Formats: sequence, C-alpha cells, structure tokens
Amino acid sequence: MSPRLAAATATIFWGLSFIATKAALRELTPVTLIFTRFAMGVLLLAAIVAARGLPLVPPRRAWGILLGMGFVGVFVHQMLQAHGLTMTSAVNTGWLIGLIPIWSAILAALLLHERFGPAKIAGLATGFVGAALVVTQGRLSALNLLPAARGDLLVVASTLNWAIYTVMGRPVLERLDPLVATTGAMFLGWIMLVPFFLADAGWKSYAALSASGWAAVLFLGIACSGLAYLLWYSALARLETSRVAAFLYLEPLVTVIGAAVLLNEPVRPTTIAGGLLLLGGVMLVQRAKEQ
Repeated sequence: MSPRLAAATATIFWGLSFIATKAALRELTPVTLIFTRFAMGVLLLAAIVAARGLPLVPPRRAWGILLGMGFVGVFVHQMLQAHGLTMTSAVNTGWLIGLIPIWSAILAALLLHERFGPAKIAGLATGFVGAALVVTQGRLSALNLLPAARGDLLVVASTLNWAIYTVMGRPVLERLDPLVATTGAMFLGWIMLVPFFLADAGWKSYAALSASGWAAVLFLGIACSGLAYLLWYSALARLETSRVAAFLYLEPLVTVIGAAVLLNEPVRPTTIAGGLLLLGGVMLVQRAKEQ
C-alpha cells in the first residue's frame, strides 16, 4: 500500500472511531472499552509480526522510548478521549481533532526550531479561535463546569497529546521496523491499563454487551487500534511528518458526517463555523510550512 493511501485509510478509521467509541460507551466504562480494544489490537499486530518473521521483542535499547510512546499514545491519549466522549458529542470531538496539525507546528517550532512567519501565526490564531467556538458554542459562559465543556477540553488535551506521540515516534522509525515499534508501544500502553481494568471488574460487562456493542468494540480493536496504528507509522516511515499530518484534515469531516448519519447527532451552525475556522487555520499553517 502506498504511504498516502495508508495515511488516508488510518485517518478514515480514526474518524469513525469516535462514533464507535460513543456507541460502545453506552454499554461499557471507558477503562473497560480501552482495555478491550487494545487487547485486540495487540493480538492482531503480534500475529502480523510473527507471520512476517519479525522479532516479537524489540531491541532493549528501544524499550525506553517505546514505553514512553505507549504511555502517551495509548494510556493517556485514549483515557482523555474516552472520558471526554462521555461528556461531549462525536461531532464536537471530530472538529477538535483538527487541532493536531496546529500542535504539531508548535512542537516543531519549539523542538526543531522551525521559524514562525506571519502566515503561520495567523493560522495558529485562526485555528484556536475555531476550537474555542466549537467548545463554547459562541457563549463564554460555556467555559464553566458544564459537562459538555469539560468533555471538549479533555478532547483538546488529547489532541496535544497525539501531536507529542507523533513527534516521539518519528526517531524510532529510523532505527526500528514500524510494525515492531507500533506493536511494542501498544503492548506497553495496554499493560498500563491492566490494574485499572481489574479495579473496574470490567470483564463483568461482557456478558451483557449487545451485538451492536460488540460490533463497535471489534471495529475499534481491529481497525482502529490494530490496522490504523500500523498504517499511520508505515506512512510516517516513508513520508515527511508534515505531509502525513495533513491527511488529518479528513478526520473531522469523516466524524461529522458519520455522527450525523449513524448517531443522529445535531450539527449546530456554531460547530460548523468553528470547525471551518479551525481547518482554515490548519491550512494556513501547512501552507506556511511549504513557503
């Protein structure tokens, strides 16, 4: 598969993942859902690693960074998103995910010393205004302790977290096979969830899980936690980080359309306006990178 098709496919899976997560959370707690989907993802990726004759255990020198990637990209990221989705809509989440390329640009400036010209600064400002409009629905009073605002802010935190995860993973791919790296990081992140799953007694929820609930969990585990992570890092290994991140433009659109069709979630005018401002800001940042 070409790197661009791999990145696009991963983005589409992730765009739909918010809808599947919202559906699954009707029947499972966030901890049980995350533990279960990543157990499936780890098993799938480990089977692919074994089938390709690659080592299941990464080199010891990579364990430290893979542990960090598992903590940031699996444990923290998924906890933030799943708990956020219990308090906000998939539509809002989809639009706010558009912040990831903006955070990536900021991290590139801080860590890689990329220059910030007027166009990039304008793009960052526009993007954050759009995100604020989505979170507040145009009302500053929405930034109080209302559940929806808290959920949106957790999603915003997860976008920064994912940008950090992407930056962390890039150097690893220069020394380690993407499949081995992804499997190792996911396994270590999943292990961190075990104590929380046991404390939650999550296995008790499986017996009452409906067919639609299982369908959502299987999609999250196989497509979103297994194949999408593999495709994403496969693309990062062959394309520049900024070019791969640009495919995330698709994610909000996939989520908004899917949530409206599959979950019957309303799409408010302020949400659309904020989302378009956010994407416009991202495009300004990306164009500034290429100048």
